[in-house]
Amino acid sequence: MKAAVVSQRHPGKVEIKKIALRDLKAGEALVEVECCGVCHTDLHVVQGDFGPVPGRIPGHEGIGIVRAIAGDVTSLRIGDRVSVAWFYEGCGVCEYCVSGRETFCRKVKNAGYSVDGAMAEQCIVKADYAVKVPEGLDSLIASSITCAGVTTYKAIKVSTVRPGQWVAVWGAGGLGNMAIQFARNVFNARVIAIDIQDDKLQLARESGAEYTINAREEDVPARINELTAGGAHAAVVVAVARSAFNQAVNSVRAGGRVVCVAVPAGDLDLNIVKTVLDGIEIVGSLVGTRQDLAEAFDHALAGRVHPVVQARRLDEINDIFNEMERGAIQGRMVIDMRQTAKTASTQYQESEA
Repeated sequence: MKAAVVSQRHPGKVEIKKIALRDLKAGEALVEVECCGVCHTDLHVVQGDFGPVPGRIPGHEGIGIVRAIAGDVTSLRIGDRVSVAWFYEGCGVCEYCVSGRETFCRKVKNAGYSVDGAMAEQCIVKADYAVKVPEGLDSLIASSITCAGVTTYKAIKVSTVRPGQWVAVWGAGGLGNMAIQFARNVFNARVIAIDIQDDKLQLARESGAEYTINAREEDVPARINELTAGGAHAAVVVAVARSAFNQAVNSVRAGGRVVCVAVPAGDLDLNIVKTVLDGIEIVGSLVGTRQDLAEAFDHALAGRVHPVVQARRLDEINDIFNEMERGAIQGRMVIDMRQTAKTASTQYQESEA
């Protein structure tokens, strides 16, 4: 099969190779990948930011069809359409796994990082951890829900924002766009979007943001305090910029909550005086559980959220990473393996002729 593989010869790049999958083990299923979204976390993996993983197949926004199952598998059937998500597998027995916080399992495996992911024509999944995709939900849309969607759905949950309250979202790209839609259309919150690119702020307005702020042109905390008469009730930071976290702390009202999702390099210097005197809560939010993903799929199927996606080919993956580094991506880039296979077939037929 054809797969994108983290290169050892060219650091920070992937190579397209033909490789053979091993046989299935107990509890596993073979998935024919239809599509796989490209996430900023994939870029971190490829660049070795979490530790070098040469030879690894990245990808944790996969959607595909089950083509084979191990003899002991009962949770999936051949023909099911399932996800290949960042939360690939937990131990199933620790305090986190048994208390609804399975993504914090200390023995967790992550698709595309600690195990091979979905940027390939086929991949292997743990059957009990592959969430089924509802019939009628387009695979390209479902791929973005599998990471960007469930991550931001969980983050808005963690923010505890209530209907009618203000939530400020830093970053209006692929994740931010989803956060805005979930906050507005599922949690009935009032949304302010912050970014430094006008095209992304325009998309944010179209996605449901009541107000938008260009952080290069305005004093963000002052403007938010003015718009909300005292500060936002919650803030969600999906922008990979340290300044965004500082602004978020200074933009929430007393008792507000700042939810950290993005992972910029280095440490953060926050306004400790305001944090203490105003009782600000600063919490991290890491993707979502299998139940969160199932709920996010249902919201997408109902039309409450509409990821902005663009189909690309597997051989464009390094180009996509370059665009990601430049901040040139609008919405989500999704590798369409069906398009890749069709292109390869056409090229083969032409070479035969």
